[in-house]
Amino acid sequence: MDYGRRGLVRKQKSLNSRRRKRANKVGLIAGMVLFLLVVGVCAMAACVGFGAFRGIIDSAPDISNIDVTPTGYSTFVYDSQGNQTAKLVSTDSNRIPVTLDMVPKDLQHAFVAIEDERFYQHPGIDMQGILRAMVIGVTSGHFSEGASTITQQLIKNNVFTGWTDESFSESVRRKIQEWYLAVELEKTMSKDDILLNYMNTINLGHSTLGVEAASRRYFGKSVSKLNLSECAVIAGITQNPSYYDPIIYPEHNKERRAQVLKNMRDQGWISQDEYDNVLQDDVYSRIQVVDNNTNDNAVNSYFVDALTDEILADLMKKGYSETQAYTLLYSGGLNIYSTQDPEIQSIVDEVVNDEANYPNGTRWYLQYQLTVQSSDGTITNYSTEMMESHFRQSNPYFTLIFNTKEDAKACEEEYKNAVVGPGDTVLGERDNITAQPQVSLTLEDQHTGNVLAISGGRGEKKANRTLNRATDTVRQPGSTFKVVSTYAPALDAGGLTLATTQNDAPYAYADGTPVRNWYGEAYRGLSSLRLGIQNSMNIVAVKTLVDITPQLGYEYLLDFGFTTLVDNEEINGRVFSDIQPTLALGGITKGVKNIELNASYATIANGGEYLEPKMYTKVTDHDGNVILDADEIRQTRRVLKETTAWLLTSAMEDVVTKGTGTRVNFGTTPIAGKTGTTSDENDVWFSGYTNYYCCTTWAGYDENTDLVGSESGIAKTIWRGVMEKVHENLPSSDFQKPAGIVQMTVCRLSGKLPVAGLCDGSLTTEYFDQDNVPTEQCDIHYQGTICAYSGLPATDECPFKTTGVATFDESGLKCIHTAEFMAQPNIAEILAQEQAEMDQAAAAAAASDAQAALNSANAALQEASNVLQTAQDNLVAAQQSGDANAIAAAQETVNTAANNYNVAVQQQAAAQQALTAAQASGGQTQTGAAGTASSAGAATGTTSAPAAAPAAVPQAPAGQ
Repeated sequence: MDYGRRGLVRKQKSLNSRRRKRANKVGLIAGMVLFLLVVGVCAMAACVGFGAFRGIIDSAPDISNIDVTPTGYSTFVYDSQGNQTAKLVSTDSNRIPVTLDMVPKDLQHAFVAIEDERFYQHPGIDMQGILRAMVIGVTSGHFSEGASTITQQLIKNNVFTGWTDESFSESVRRKIQEWYLAVELEKTMSKDDILLNYMNTINLGHSTLGVEAASRRYFGKSVSKLNLSECAVIAGITQNPSYYDPIIYPEHNKERRAQVLKNMRDQGWISQDEYDNVLQDDVYSRIQVVDNNTNDNAVNSYFVDALTDEILADLMKKGYSETQAYTLLYSGGLNIYSTQDPEIQSIVDEVVNDEANYPNGTRWYLQYQLTVQSSDGTITNYSTEMMESHFRQSNPYFTLIFNTKEDAKACEEEYKNAVVGPGDTVLGERDNITAQPQVSLTLEDQHTGNVLAISGGRGEKKANRTLNRATDTVRQPGSTFKVVSTYAPALDAGGLTLATTQNDAPYAYADGTPVRNWYGEAYRGLSSLRLGIQNSMNIVAVKTLVDITPQLGYEYLLDFGFTTLVDNEEINGRVFSDIQPTLALGGITKGVKNIELNASYATIANGGEYLEPKMYTKVTDHDGNVILDADEIRQTRRVLKETTAWLLTSAMEDVVTKGTGTRVNFGTTPIAGKTGTTSDENDVWFSGYTNYYCCTTWAGYDENTDLVGSESGIAKTIWRGVMEKVHENLPSSDFQKPAGIVQMTVCRLSGKLPVAGLCDGSLTTEYFDQDNVPTEQCDIHYQGTICAYSGLPATDECPFKTTGVATFDESGLKCIHTAEFMAQPNIAEILAQEQAEMDQAAAAAAASDAQAALNSANAALQEASNVLQTAQDNLVAAQQSGDANAIAAAQETVNTAANNYNVAVQQQAAAQQALTAAQASGGQTQTGAAGTASSAGAATGTTSAPAAAPAAVPQAPAGQ
C-alpha cells in the first residue's frame, strides 16, 4: 500500500472523479422526476379544482330546506291588560314584518334602483355586474363585495349569517354557494316574495331591521305612509348602515339619498319633475323631531328581566338548546302575554321608591372596579373587595356604605389615587352606586299562580338584566321559615296540633349552642304552637322540628318549591347540609329567593296546593301559533291538606291581629302572615296574604350590613303600603273554613283534654283537623299537696304545704324546700321572709280583687245614673204632653230606676269600704287610690217634678 503523500493525492482524485459521475446521474434522474411531478400536479390541480368546486356546490344547503323569511323579528311583551310593556331586541331582532301591499311602490323601486337595477331581469346573479366588478378589481387592485344582487343579499343575510367574520377561503366558498343558491331560489320564489323578504330583512341602521321598524324609528309612522323623499332616505341606508345613518350622519345620507333619486329617475321609476321636487324636501328636520321624542335606550323593568329568564328556561324544558331558545326569544318575533298587572305594578313601584318609607333616609353602597397598566406594561385589576381591604388596613370598621353619593365618589377617587402611580395608565374603571337599604317584593294571585308584580330593588334601574333581588338574590329567611319548615309538616304529617305545647325554657342544639328567643333571656313556659307562631318563639319552633325530625321539614320545603336548599353538598372543600334543627329558624346554607318564599306562602293561601309561580300566560310565534302555555307547563301538586292550610292561616291571622305582625294590619280585610328577622338583623321579611293576593317583602343591605333601629320595620312598612292600596276598592273577604275542621275545649297548658276541677283555670278553645283531635287527658296539672309559697308540688320538708292544683313541666321541678334548704342556719329568718312575702301577696291580691269590685260597682252606678236620667227626661216630656196614662207610665219607670240607682250607690259604697280595708291591711293597688261615690245622694221619684240628677260618679283609673 502506498501511504505516501503522492499516493494519497492520486487516491483522492480517483474518488472525486467517481463522485462527479454519480452526481450527474442522480441529477438526471431528479430532473425527470421533477418534470413528472409538475405534470402530475397540474393534472391533479385540475381534478382537485373541479372536485373542490363540485364539493362546495354539494355542501351548500338544500334549497328545499332553506327558509329565507327573516327570523330576526322583534319580540313584544304585553301586560295583563294588553298594553305593550317591552320590546326585546337582539342584534338581529329589531324588525317588524310587513306584507308587500303595505310597502309603497316608491320604496320597492328605490331599493331596486340603488341595489340591483337588473333585479327583474337576472336569474339570481347579475353576470354583467360581476364582470364589471372584476374589471374594477383588476384595474384598481381592490376587490370588493360588489355585484351582489338582492337575491344574493337575502341568502347572505338569512342563510350565511356568520359571513361578517369569515376567512378569505371561507368567503370564496360562501360566495360560490351564494351564487348557486341565488339561482336555485329564483326557481322556487317569485321576484315579489324575494324583494319583500329582503325588505323585511335588511339592516337599516340605528338598531332597526326591516323597513317597518326603520320607518317607525326615523319617521314615527308606518312604512305604508312614507312619501317618495322618505323612501329614498331609507333605501339609501343599506350600503353602509352606520355611515348613512340619517340621525347620526344626515349629511352622508343626504348624498346617498340624492344618488337613489338619480338612479330612480335614470331607470324610469320617477319623472324629472318628481326628482326636482323631492330634492327640495327638508326631510332631515322631520327625522330630528322624531328622534328627540324617542328613547333608544329603554331599560326593561325587573319584571321583564325575570320574565325573559323564565321564558328561556321553559323553552329549554321543551327541548330547545340554550342557543336556540335565546335566538327564538330575541329574534323570533314572539308575542309574550305576561301576567303583570299594570295598576298593581304601579302601586309597587310608587311605594318601594317612596323615601318616606325609609326612616333613616337613603344611604349608598359603592362597588368599584379599576384596571391599571403600569409603566412596565403590567396590568392589574382592582376589585371592590380589594378596595374595602385597602381601607380596612387603617380602619377595621370601614364599610362601603356612605351617607351621600358624593362621599362614595370621594372614596373612589381616594382609592384610585392610592393605587395609580406616576406613569400608570387607567385602562378602564366602572362604579355602581346603589341606594340602601334595598328591598324586594313579589305579589302573586295565589289562586292562579300568576305573578302580578315584582320589585327587584329600589332606585333607578340603569341597565337590563341587572341584579334582581326578587328572583335572583338568595337571603336568609329568618322566622318566615318557621311556618313552612316546621309548623306546616308538624300539623300535616307530624301528628301535632295548634294546641300542642312546648316548654319555652333554656334549650340548646346538640353541639351545646343555646337557642335564644328574640325577646331576650326571659322564658314563657308552656306555650302552644299557635302562640309559637303568633309570637315567633324560637325555642318552641326548634323543639317542634326536632320532634318531627328535620328530614320531614326538609322534604316539605322541597314540595313547597324551594330550589336553593342543600343536602350533603360540597362547597369549597366542606360538605354542607340543611337537614339540621337550625332549619326551623331559617338557618340554611345559601338562603332563599323572594319569589320562592312567596310561592310557599301562596301554597298555604291556596288551600295547600302548590302552583308554580309564572310570569306569563302564553307565548305565540310571529304567526300566532302558541309555543308556550303556562297552564300546560306549570308544576302543580298538593303539599298540604286543605285543613292544615286553614289551621296555619288561622294561627297567622293572630300574628297580624295580636302578634309580631300587627304593623301590617290595614284593617279592611282579614290578613294572615309571618314576620322574619335574622339574628343579626341583616334581613327582615314579611310574607302574608289575604283572600285576594299573596305578597312577600324583604329589606336589607346588599353588603349584609346590619339594619339600624327602625330600619328593621321596612319590610312590614312596604308590605302594608302596597297591600293597603291594592285592596282599597275590594270588599272584606274572610278565609273560608273547609270541611273537616272542628273546635274543641282543651287545657291550654297541655293541649289535651281538660280534667274537671284541675284545668278549670286553663281552658281554651282551639281548632283541629277532625282526624287529628286530642284523645288523651291533661297530664300537666296536678292535684295534691303543693307549696303555698311557690305553687309547685311540695317536698316532704315543705313548711307551707297546702292542698291545691299545680302544674308539672318537663323538668319535674318541686318546691325549693328540700332537706338541704331547710338545714340552713338562718332558716327561721328565711321562712319568716317567705311568710311575709306570702302575706303581702295575699293582701295585694285582696286589694286587687277589691279594686276590681270597686271598678265594677262604679260602672254599675254610672249605668244606673244614666238610666235614671233618661227616665226623668221622659217623665218631663210626658208631663208636658198632659197625657195622664203617659205620665203614670213614666212615673213608674222613674220609681224603678231610682230604686236601682239607690242599690247601686250602696254597692259602690260597700266596695269602697272593702278596698279601704284591704289597703289598710297592707295591700295596695297600682295607684293606691280609689273612686268614691260618697257625694251621691239617694234618688226619689215624684209626680210633680223630675227628681234631682244624681251626682257624677268618678271612674277608677284605667288598668286598675
